[in-house]
Amino acid sequence: MKLVVVSAGLSVPSSTRLLADRLTESVVRGAPGTDVQVVELRDLAVDIANNFVTGFPAPALEAALGKVAEADALIVVSPVFSASYSGLFKSFFDVIDKDALTGKPVLIGATGGTGRHSLVLDHALRPLFGYLRAVVVPTGVYAASEDWGAEGLAERIERAAGELVALTAPSATVPAQERGAAPARAPRTVGSVEDRPLGTGSLKDRVVPFEQQLAALKVR
Repeated sequence: MKLVVVSAGLSVPSSTRLLADRLTESVVRGAPGTDVQVVELRDLAVDIANNFVTGFPAPALEAALGKVAEADALIVVSPVFSASYSGLFKSFFDVIDKDALTGKPVLIGATGGTGRHSLVLDHALRPLFGYLRAVVVPTGVYAASEDWGAEGLAERIERAAGELVALTAPSATVPAQERGAAPARAPRTVGSVEDRPLGTGSLKDRVVPFEQQLAALKVR
């Protein structure tokens, strides 16, 4: 499995990168042999801004976008700024191809100074990746300053990592060309609802044309 980790932390060291690393370690334990590549958005900030102006990515940004597009799964972690993901985090996913994340499993995470921002996972990150048609794992992981070393964080990390590994298992893998495709309709068989004369089958199976209903009224 190719796993790409996108970290939007700005400081060194960064609690955002720390959470990303903890999530990555847990995923690798569940899926040994995973190929991990990390994209530090801090190093791409200028290239991302220039891309908005010129419309063309610099080589480093182009390489990062390619890694994300080719990944089998993503871990994405952002610090919380003004009750949402950071502008740098959003800008990176603004310049990525609109179809690059379709059907791709994504584990979302966020860090902040207080637990009051934990809803950022469901109010900002999950809608963003839902719009990009990614498959977001049920458990997101938020880490406030007081969570480090406290009970609960390690369990959330393990649960979220397990869900990501389950989505990337061979039985759960969907070919790229089929991602987002509508399920094929089962072939009609003799005796199916479509082949029954009107008036047969259960009530919910009967379909009476509107003209026939009008005629039955015998309006004079």
